[in-house]
Amino acid sequence: TLGSVTAVADSLRVTPSAVSQQLTALQRGFRAPLTRRAGRTLVLTEAGHALARAGTGVIEAMAAAAGAVEAFEQEPAGIVTVSGFHSASQAIFGGLLGELRSVEAAPDLRLSDEDVAQEEFPLLTASYDLVIAHRLEHSPPWPEAGLRVIPLAQEPLDVALPAGHPLTDKDHLTPSDVAGEAWVTSRAGYSPDDLLGAIAAVADRSVKVVHRINDYGSVASIVATGDAIGMVPRYTVGSALAGLELRPLRGVNATRAIDLLTRPETLHRRSVQVTVTALRTAMSRLVQAGEARR
Repeated sequence: TLGSVTAVADSLRVTPSAVSQQLTALQRGFRAPLTRRAGRTLVLTEAGHALARAGTGVIEAMAAAAGAVEAFEQEPAGIVTVSGFHSASQAIFGGLLGELRSVEAAPDLRLSDEDVAQEEFPLLTASYDLVIAHRLEHSPPWPEAGLRVIPLAQEPLDVALPAGHPLTDKDHLTPSDVAGEAWVTSRAGYSPDDLLGAIAAVADRSVKVVHRINDYGSVASIVATGDAIGMVPRYTVGSALAGLELRPLRGVNATRAIDLLTRPETLHRRSVQVTVTALRTAMSRLVQAGEARR
């Protein structure tokens, strides 16, 4: 209805050549001409009018879809799925639910635990909105493509000793102190086993592994008998270590990052943002409690 490419360009605040290119590209998809010259004016053909009418419906549908997505993203009480590795889920899920009780129109959480090796955590974001993951500080970073990483905590892994063990006389331990001990550690691909490899390398001696168990409650019960020592997280295990002696390890980087992994588009949702804030607060309380126990 504007009558010329220049007039259309002015109304859209683009160049005339950009409008011409779009018309040419559009015409390639149809056999019937979409425009024709009427004197000095460019007008739509019948086919062009038919396409314009259909396009109006498409624009309305896109606007309706955009409105639906915006409403979905702004809904604070929507369903949010959260996955955590075992020790984190045991420690933080209760605190997370407690934090959300004080939130008006809180998200409706669906909680799960997933015991996977470090490299598999990013894959879980295809199934969950938020994934609580961990990796050792010296290990490769999380992939950047299609992933957002929200740091939650830096958690030391301490050496767990039974009461009365000779090493409890020391304030901290080195790889040389512990390399000669019998060990209970995790399966390959998990943080404690990776650290045991670093201990063996720094001490320049092999380490005797007698048990491989991923559950820290079971690890604690074995350490308590005096059959072996182990590496345990300082904050996310908590009461399972009651009665054991924990000592920091120096000489290797014995710290793991606890991060929240999610897809970029997921963070647009208000319900997810509320959940992230509650997770950060719950983790902060865990860290404070863990430091207070030392």
